[in-house]
Amino acid sequence: MKRSIGTRFTMGMIFLFLIILILAVFSGYYMNKLSQKTSAILKENYLSVVYSREMSEGIVSINQELTAGFLRNRNADSSEIGMELSQINKSLLAEKNNITEPGEDKLVSDIENEFKEFRLSVFKLFNSSISPEELLSLQNITGILYEKLLLLSQMNGNAIQSKTDDAKSYSNRATTQMTILASFCFLIGMSFTFSFASYFRQRFFQLYNGIKEIDSNNFDQHLYFDGNDEFFEISLVFNEMADKLKENKRKMSVTLEKEIPADIRSENSDELKRMLSRLKILEEEAAALISKIGKNRV
Repeated sequence: MKRSIGTRFTMGMIFLFLIILILAVFSGYYMNKLSQKTSAILKENYLSVVYSREMSEGIVSINQELTAGFLRNRNADSSEIGMELSQINKSLLAEKNNITEPGEDKLVSDIENEFKEFRLSVFKLFNSSISPEELLSLQNITGILYEKLLLLSQMNGNAIQSKTDDAKSYSNRATTQMTILASFCFLIGMSFTFSFASYFRQRFFQLYNGIKEIDSNNFDQHLYFDGNDEFFEISLVFNEMADKLKENKRKMSVTLEKEIPADIRSENSDELKRMLSRLKILEEEAAALISKIGKNRV
């Protein structure tokens, strides 16, 4: 199958772009995987830690308000407590939709049950004066709920640490693999570029030397190119031209030998010299024309 120089060059460029594309695809793949791992930490476990902190702060705030009202013998601020209970309930619902770790669903269910009991106890204290026994009971419920929220925060904190270590490990593996792949592609690209350049450099060098030999009247010079491209066709034309020039030179020499008599008179010797000089000039002009044609082909 014939492959032109333009086709070879196009295929070479496509091959180099293919190497670049492979590097880009693998880089994108590893970056996407790493992004997914870090996003899981930020969107899942980190939010659970935030929700548990919000619920803990709300419970502590309610407990402080009720305790302050008892100690100062005044009614607790119901509007503030109501806002805190609403915020705790909102954070609890968000956490129920953000279950990520094994056992987290059961822990959240226990927190929900404890929160319901805590909320009922708070509502009862609104409708009557707070006794020490009721306040102590509320403190016990608060302690249990706060402990479970702490466990929820620790569970997701440990998950963040574990997933962070996993992301770091994956990042190191991805870096190593990309380094190996990039080095391999670099070696292939360099090898291909050197081979591609050597292919054209060798042929242009042979063609240049062949034209110089023809210009020096060495019509025995021939070109031998492997393959089936334009260089091969140029070598055929070049060799045919060299053979024709060599044959024409041989015929011209034979003709001159036949036409010049053996007993040339001395008075005609000057005329013969002038004719040979003109033939020499014609030969040089023909060689210059051949050289110009060769350069135009290149």
